[in-house]
Amino acid sequence: MAAEEIDLRGVQETLLVTLQAKAAESAFPDSLLNDHFAADLMRRLAGRPKPPDAGHDMTIGIAVRADTLDRWTRGFIGRHPDGVVLNLGCGLDTRILRLDPPASIGWFDVDFPDVIALRRQLFPARAGCTTIASSITERDWINLVPADRRAIVVAEGVFPYLFEQDVRDLLRRLTACLAGGEIVFDAYSHLGIELLRLSPSLRATGAELRWGLENARALERDVPGLTLLDEISEYDSSQVARLSPMARIAAHVVSALPMLRRMGRLLRYRF
Repeated sequence: MAAEEIDLRGVQETLLVTLQAKAAESAFPDSLLNDHFAADLMRRLAGRPKPPDAGHDMTIGIAVRADTLDRWTRGFIGRHPDGVVLNLGCGLDTRILRLDPPASIGWFDVDFPDVIALRRQLFPARAGCTTIASSITERDWINLVPADRRAIVVAEGVFPYLFEQDVRDLLRRLTACLAGGEIVFDAYSHLGIELLRLSPSLRATGAELRWGLENARALERDVPGLTLLDEISEYDSSQVARLSPMARIAAHVVSALPMLRRMGRLLRYRF
């Protein structure tokens, strides 16, 4: 099946929005991500309908999110060179190419079967990397992941599309089945979710945002074994300077009000 023949809709189509944003940001002269692999994938997918444009400010935000998750993942790999990276809802994310982990790392990319089919066409086979074709809310796929090695679970732009109970069930299953490690992901307050629903690019996909998280500590109570390590809710000054004038003003307002800072965060837990 040719890549352009695979029909991605709803949540699955958001992977193209994210990919295009990373490619676009990497073309900026002051790029943070420098994801030239994403740019190459966009060229190879030129026969597909053009995905919705994320816009300048969301493009910066997607790059900041990916860079932070890259940094946490890179740090974990440095501490556990024989560990596991579990990339949930991987889409066409090129993190494995950006980080270039050693073959001793067990890398697992998990997503819907049609997304994995597309990924297998576009990405070269790589030692230590396994693709798993399954919804992440299914139970059996985790049996394919080694249970005796420390793991970092990465979920970029994934959990907000799940129902609250599915997020909690998944986190409990991960902490129960794996040998320990870290879980890193993005989360948004309910106000943040409402604002994201106004995004033209997300509205164009028809994807539904469902899960909001007001207090990052609440997951420590709901998921036994989770301990919050990091909660990042603000861009550093160099990234704020790259935003549009209106977005820069909004960033300063958000930074001054704790309730607004919870609208969007990057979270890192130990388990």
